[in-house]
Amino acid sequence: MKQIFTFGETLKELRSNQNIGQIMLSKKIGISQSTISKWENGITEPSLSNLIALSDYFDISIDELIGLK
Repeated sequence: MKQIFTFGETLKELRSNQNIGQIMLSKKIGISQSTISKWENGITEPSLSNLIALSDYFDISIDELIGLK
């Protein structure tokens, strides 16, 4: 059975796998570190443009990023 991750958990895992911190990721996609923290903790969700930036950065589909694949 496939484990279901929340968007925040998926983002944390992607960062961990690439050994990149919140600050570095925030600089790479042009947002604040606190925004990434809020996404990872389920406080807020990213806009479509930020989902595109994240999927481009991690070279995965948006479906994979949000846990649909």
